[in-house]
Amino acid sequence: MAEAFEIKAKSRFVQISPRKVRLVVNAIRGMNANEALDKLRFMPQGAAEPVFKLVQSAVANAEQNFGLEADELYVSRIFADEGPRHRKSPYGGRFAGRGRFRPIIRRSSHITVVLAEREVVEYGD
Repeated sequence: MAEAFEIKAKSRFVQISPRKVRLVVNAIRGMNANEALDKLRFMPQGAAEPVFKLVQSAVANAEQNFGLEADELYVSRIFADEGPRHRKSPYGGRFAGRGRFRPIIRRSSHITVVLAEREVVEYGD
């Protein structure tokens, strides 16, 4: 039997916090690629759009570079890691108790998706 392909795609420095992205990412883990795209298209979360584009890009890479069909692909691994934080100080922040000052922190995330080919089982050899 032939080896199963793994297609990897990354999106880095997305300006959404990883906690929000993980809500979307956990919903599509293990799904077929086409089902995941359909589900992401109608999710109300703001993080669904960059994840949708990333999965769509991975499917296009699989079709173009490896000659695989989108029907045979599924989301084997997908995760969102923490990217760099941008602290908006000295002028962007909030006043805290006891005369302190808290900067506004803008979080970013790195999203990685790995698509794999379903194992084709042939009966009656």
